[in-house]
Amino acid sequence: MDDLNGRVALVTGASRGIGRDIALALAAAGCNVAVAYNKDEIGAEAVVGEIKEGGQQAVALTGDVAKPDAAAALVRATESQLGPIGILVNNAGVNPVKPLDQITAEDWDEVIRVNLSSAFYVTQAALPGLRTRKWGRIIIISSIAAQTGGVIGPHYAASKAGLIGLAHSYAAMLAKEGITSNAIAPALIETDMIKGNPAIKPTFIPIGRFGTADEVSSIAVMLAGNGYITGQTINVNGGWYMS
Repeated sequence: MDDLNGRVALVTGASRGIGRDIALALAAAGCNVAVAYNKDEIGAEAVVGEIKEGGQQAVALTGDVAKPDAAAALVRATESQLGPIGILVNNAGVNPVKPLDQITAEDWDEVIRVNLSSAFYVTQAALPGLRTRKWGRIIIISSIAAQTGGVIGPHYAASKAGLIGLAHSYAAMLAKEGITSNAIAPALIETDMIKGNPAIKPTFIPIGRFGTADEVSSIAVMLAGNGYITGQTINVNGGWYMS
């Protein structure tokens, strides 16, 4: 396993939920972390405070990563304040719940833009530096919805399936350059993202409970430190989908 001490990690959507836990876990493993957020400044600053209390460097950076210019600016800001990015965690996303017959073209475009396009924009902005340094870990947070269709809707499932394809493509194209690319596909992790949807129940999960954020973040840390796993989708789903 690679030593992560001193590595710089950029985590999008890191002010709460899975992103927050991944940022904290990478910091605990020795990384300096850019905590990227769109609107929740208070949450992001709280994460930064926890990281700094643990002895690592951290900075909260805002930007709508679903816009290519903002994504590129986020990468530049991370590198100017913390140093060259080595670990990129694409976690930013939304999960708007609507009845199937009420999902509009605008809903589709927004979910694809925020969930899928943002990961492409941020990764493309970070890639020149990763390729120059011949070391990098691209970690993309997908979902069991990519594999089963999920319970939110086709717009969400398609965006998450696209993320797996994105991870596969980067893995294949960058394998000889010291850069790995993998996806994590969680199911029903106990965060704000699953609240308010009566269709989401722990009884869907074979082990009978929701997952916890640390059960996802531990996989992100493992992937960050492993140079031989690439092009994989790591399922963290309590046995709901088996591959």
